[in-house]
Amino acid sequence: MLSRGFALVSALTLLVAVPSATGTAGAQEQETVAPTPTEIRPAIDKAYAALMAAPVVVKLLDTVKADHDRTVSDMRMLTEIEAPPFHEQKKAEAFLTRLKEVGVTDAAIDAEGNVVGRRKGSGHGPTLLIAAHLDTVFPAGTDVKVKERDGKLFAPGISDDTRGLSVLLEWVKALNDNHVQTVGDLLIAGNVGEEGLGNLRGMKRIFADHRDIDGMVGLEPAGDGIVLVLGVASHRFDVEFKGPGGHSYNAFGQVPSAIHALGRAIAKIAEIQTPKSPKTTFTVGTVAGGTSVNTISPDARMSIDIRSEAMEPLMATEKKVKDAIDEAVAEENKRWGVTSLTANVTLIGDRPGGHTPAESVIVQAATRSNTAFGVKTLLTGASTDANVPMGFGIPAIIVGGGGKTGGFHALTEWIDVTGAWKGAQNSLVTVLGLVGVEGVSEPLLEKRPPRAD
Repeated sequence: MLSRGFALVSALTLLVAVPSATGTAGAQEQETVAPTPTEIRPAIDKAYAALMAAPVVVKLLDTVKADHDRTVSDMRMLTEIEAPPFHEQKKAEAFLTRLKEVGVTDAAIDAEGNVVGRRKGSGHGPTLLIAAHLDTVFPAGTDVKVKERDGKLFAPGISDDTRGLSVLLEWVKALNDNHVQTVGDLLIAGNVGEEGLGNLRGMKRIFADHRDIDGMVGLEPAGDGIVLVLGVASHRFDVEFKGPGGHSYNAFGQVPSAIHALGRAIAKIAEIQTPKSPKTTFTVGTVAGGTSVNTISPDARMSIDIRSEAMEPLMATEKKVKDAIDEAVAEENKRWGVTSLTANVTLIGDRPGGHTPAESVIVQAATRSNTAFGVKTLLTGASTDANVPMGFGIPAIIVGGGGKTGGFHALTEWIDVTGAWKGAQNSLVTVLGLVGVEGVSEPLLEKRPPRAD
């Protein structure tokens, strides 16, 4: 879901926005802010120098490159399995089968529909969640057949996020084929519920079931060097206005109009002021209601989306929106001297927010890996699965799996996999530094006390 309005993270010291989606990044073009690079800690620099020089890691990365064509075949196969929100089961089953085939025997589909498997480390190391989401935004019946033209592969969901799923399989296969023993555990997930009203239900379930997770690296269609460090929080509401309704002529002056109340509410909401930093936004996304042109409407509905880089301004904006609705109802009732109009506000979307500091080990690890691959680091934010661990204060980032991508959430979604193995190598090295490799490097990611919440 990385293309949905990347937010500039003004509170961070290492900061740039994301290039255009038509280039190497999956995002809308934003104003660029010059970064102030954070100095990499000596221990992190030393660990990545050792990893990049180790023969076992060199061989592992060669395997990732050599396995590129098979990885693209996995991506094609999984893309052509529909996975609309709340109906990801068939794709989950296919991913589970492939995960077991590449050597993760300790894997299953959990109660929420996530595929979760564990590749155990040598013991006493951290547990790192590596994840990509199964669901797409496209409804059942969408043509998901992969088509190739002009050097690109086109299909709904192919980059967001099926590429990520195929890279997870590629990593596990390469690790197992080369008998690479990590120190920490890799908890591998193909999760549900990332898109739309999925409400991050899959990731919420994973963190409820696995309280030993010490960090997360998620894969999304991010361009080379992009590290997502901020999770934009959001609340979404359905609002239903109800009244008695009546004939537009005969009942005029006797009953209130649900549509008129909705209009009053929208006008008030449109005037709400929000801070530019932390960036906080709102919109009335949909409206509906009424029965005919000559009826005083008995019902009207709207949906509202509120987002912010911080929870305090989000909650303050939410209060203003709810106050505007209450005022609109009171004014419409007063207009006609009645109390028969009501409004019911229902929460339909709740995504926690948070951020992973630029100076944290997990961000510095990704930055140092980018340097090893000759890539400049770009820190940014969006609403993704990483919101959940960030909300718990657990270090989490989103990185790319390689390839140039674009057209997210459109039937023309595409990926150019030319040289995509480089991105898969880079993100894998980030992971290896965090969990450590037996005989090469100790884990950089610290173990945390198990969550009690």
